[in-house]
Amino acid sequence: MMKRIAIGILLITLSCNILKAQDHLFSQFFNAPIYLNPSLTGQFDGDIRLNMIYRNQWSSLGGDLSYINASVDVAVPKLAGGVGLSFNRSSEGTAYLTKNNIAATYSYSVGGDDFLASFGIQAGFTNRSIDWSKLVFGDQIDRRLGYIPGSISSAQLPDVSNRFFFDPAVGVNFVYRNAMLGASVYHINKPDESFSGTQAKLPMRMSINASFKMPLSYNYDYTEDEGAFLIPSVVYYKQGNVSSISAGAQFKYKGFNTGIWYRTNQEGGSDALVFSLIIDIFLKRSDTEKIRVGLSHDATTSKLNYTNTSGTTEASIGYEKYWPNSTRTKKYNGLRCSNFY
Repeated sequence: MMKRIAIGILLITLSCNILKAQDHLFSQFFNAPIYLNPSLTGQFDGDIRLNMIYRNQWSSLGGDLSYINASVDVAVPKLAGGVGLSFNRSSEGTAYLTKNNIAATYSYSVGGDDFLASFGIQAGFTNRSIDWSKLVFGDQIDRRLGYIPGSISSAQLPDVSNRFFFDPAVGVNFVYRNAMLGASVYHINKPDESFSGTQAKLPMRMSINASFKMPLSYNYDYTEDEGAFLIPSVVYYKQGNVSSISAGAQFKYKGFNTGIWYRTNQEGGSDALVFSLIIDIFLKRSDTEKIRVGLSHDATTSKLNYTNTSGTTEASIGYEKYWPNSTRTKKYNGLRCSNFY
């Protein structure tokens, strides 16, 4: 019993620290493109794209640490870019500390066959809520017996359990031949998340993403997508005084994609090894419609260790399609970020 209480207290502490200054990060960042960078809106092989990803973090711990990102974006040639809509939800800890965010995104792109520059903006609203009745306080715990069922704490709880705030973001992305570099900033206005009245601003989340597409056969080049490729990538995140790096590489051959990643924690030490498997299922011979299924697992390498956490698992699904008589065709007609994943 005391071990379960200790783990619960640890989980509450961790989740409160995370939400105080940190957004959740997806290991399959390439399957949550608008969450990574709003300028990636409309950058894919198709006219419409739908993505959804679910992350279950540290499944052995007693509380809920789960995250969902769902998005839809459409390429609009008349607007020289794309428009999109995204939804994010997080649930953390035994007090069901949750965030729900919905945002609209627009990207504008310029360039040609060898160079493409995309600029994106995002505007949305976030709701943050907590269920104070789920918390356990010190006067509800007996030193010998542990938690006392049915006990009521004398702690004075805050009157506020919901917060709404405006939440904007911007991003840029550049593709030159077989190299890509992008940057984004979220929570530009540093919204106040406090429930107690004491100001608690959410720091801006900044990220830099870079990828390089290396053909493994001399018969193919960066303009094609049929051969075998090795795609090393790195993403650097910084939020407040906390930073993290995800670095690794994917092997891609037609509809098969597998990768391995190394991620650091906020102290600069090892956080996890990530293994991913992505499969594209083409629904038409012309490759104008496909379903993408992804699965990844984080093997915890930090002080929490894998035995205590059982790691973290992510599952994703995506759908891409060209409209009938589309002006964008499967035939190469310009660079897109999706060529790198």
